[in-house]
Amino acid sequence: MQRLRGVRPVKLTTNERWDLVDAIAERTVTVGTYRQTIGDILGELTVKPATGIPVAVAVLYAFWSIFGSFAGTLVTDGFMVRLFDDHWLPWLQAAWPGPDSLLYYLAVGDPLAETCFEAFGMLTSGLFVAIGVVLPAVLIFYLMMTLLEDSGYLPRLAVLMDTVLHRIGLHGYAIIPAILGLGCNVPAVTATRILETRKQRFMMMTLLAIFIPCGAQLGVMRDVIPDLVGPVMLYLICGFGIFGFVLDRIIPGENPEILIDVPPYHWPAWENVARKLWTRTKGFLKEAVPFVLFGVLLVNLLYLAGVIGALADLFEPLFVTWFGVPKETVGPLIAAFLRKDLAVAQLSTIAMTPYQMITSVVLISIYFPCVATFVMMLREGWKQMLAAVGVLFAVVFVYGGLIHAAGILMGVA
Repeated sequence: MQRLRGVRPVKLTTNERWDLVDAIAERTVTVGTYRQTIGDILGELTVKPATGIPVAVAVLYAFWSIFGSFAGTLVTDGFMVRLFDDHWLPWLQAAWPGPDSLLYYLAVGDPLAETCFEAFGMLTSGLFVAIGVVLPAVLIFYLMMTLLEDSGYLPRLAVLMDTVLHRIGLHGYAIIPAILGLGCNVPAVTATRILETRKQRFMMMTLLAIFIPCGAQLGVMRDVIPDLVGPVMLYLICGFGIFGFVLDRIIPGENPEILIDVPPYHWPAWENVARKLWTRTKGFLKEAVPFVLFGVLLVNLLYLAGVIGALADLFEPLFVTWFGVPKETVGPLIAAFLRKDLAVAQLSTIAMTPYQMITSVVLISIYFPCVATFVMMLREGWKQMLAAVGVLFAVVFVYGGLIHAAGILMGVA
């Protein structure tokens, strides 16, 4: 700041400076009476562990219940299944010419199939998975996520989770990309940038790609294996904690304390909610639907060319002996690189025990991230991506074997 011409600076002692500050404050600051509001009370209760943790459990349980009831029961089972199986599939099977042709097999699938899941064609299983199963799941997930975000609850959840996540080298902010990952791993990988250190960003990106199933995969799981979703999620949560702890001890770097601004509670602005919901859903439709259709096409071509069968024979000792699952799961694992929800749908057509199904779905989840997530990881840096892939293969081999061993000890494998 330039000195004013003709004005000589006045030297003040420390006490005189504080007296001047007090004098200015008395003339400019108005002190009122603080009145505690309901929002203030709720804000304090949802941050303190004794009351905040039960609230967090209740919120997440309500989140999951609404997600399953709306996406799975109401929309998919109540409307989409009837629309696709009773109307779309019969019309397509009758209207598409040449039921013995290659084009029919790729576009429609099995001409004798009674459901879109069984047909496994681009325009049957592909559209049904993308529009009938995944879209309702993603829509309700992003709606609830936006409401929690705009109301001011997510920062409080970050404060609550800080102590737990700090034990594996992360801090409370990591809960934001974790929850986003339950909708889609693509924006979740981008959200890891809010973490402060390179170590934390790498750890969270890697753990996201391995242990956080996206909303599309959750939607299919709720539809095809509803009774096994709980055990699958338990294995994934345990793996997140175990391998996060290991990575924290192996990877050098700092784990700074959390510093976060917790805003007051307020009602979400519905215009902002609608705008965010539309933007996120539009992004999903652009990215997911083409990959699902292309995934069905590619898997069918690989089956016809005999590639899936050859790979199944090649990896049979690993899958059967080490993982304890049928060799037919090689096909879904290949499809998982394109869309993991599509791979879970394929698993439902393979004959296996309930525990083998749990193991197979966990393997699908911790296997190589879908191609969209892979591209996002590559954009964050090819060195980090290669390191994450190395960790991924080690985790798949070790954790898959541990799950099989646990099944043998429990007598269910």
